Amino acid sequence: MAQRLLVIEDEPTLSRLLSYNLTQEGFLVTVEEHGTEGYERASRETFDLILLDVMLPGMNGFSILEKLRQQGITTPIIILTAKNAEEEVVQGLKMGADDYITKPFGVSELLARVSAVLRRVSGQPAEEAGDTDEDGNVIKLGQLEIYPEKYEVRLGGHQINLRPKEFEVLLYLARKPGVVLTRDDLMNVVWGFDYIGGQRTVDVHVSSLRKKLELDPDSVFIDSIRGVGYKLVVRPK
Repeated sequence: MAQRLLVIEDEPTLSRLLSYNLTQEGFLVTVEEHGTEGYERASRETFDLILLDVMLPGMNGFSILEKLRQQGITTPIIILTAKNAEEEVVQGLKMGADDYITKPFGVSELLARVSAVLRRVSGQPAEEAGDTDEDGNVIKLGQLEIYPEKYEVRLGGHQINLRPKEFEVLLYLARKPGVVLTRDDLMNVVWGFDYIGGQRTVDVHVSSLRKKLELDPDSVFIDSIRGVGYKLVVRPK
């Protein structure tokens, strides 16, 4: 059965582009161009995922996100935000967004992000772990298993659902276990040298990662080195 996607985007050209490409991939797409109407539809109908613009007429994207989460609606939401709008990204993630895409974006990135979020929330199991390989399929550190090609993580046999940037932060830390990596290191590797946003973005993602790794805190945790950065600590069992 085809999955249902709701696109709440007021820019006609972009909404048509999103609708066309997602439909071509087999999704059933509903488009709303007004914030209030988008919120009402998201409240009364069931969707598998929502693509939500931040700047909307009537009700902005943050208000929609906040009200839906307050109502207990857990539909995964990807926010669409302006390039390098760090505050929008941070605010959206804190309010319960599952991922974000910065405008302008390519169709391949859009489809990859949608697919990754849907795969994570569906709880599809990861493959069985193999040998540790820094550039290969599996990185295994104690109870932590990372699958770089699939953007999947297991800890103590349980799958951990991470946003793409959270995954990339963890992957970089895991490739240098026990080594202190500065915020600048993480920013440059994960977000790129030309990213204009500040280091707060790194801190927000690390904070979210820590909460998700609490599933097995005696096995692995991210240690904060005051004034420097972070390191991944893995305890053998």
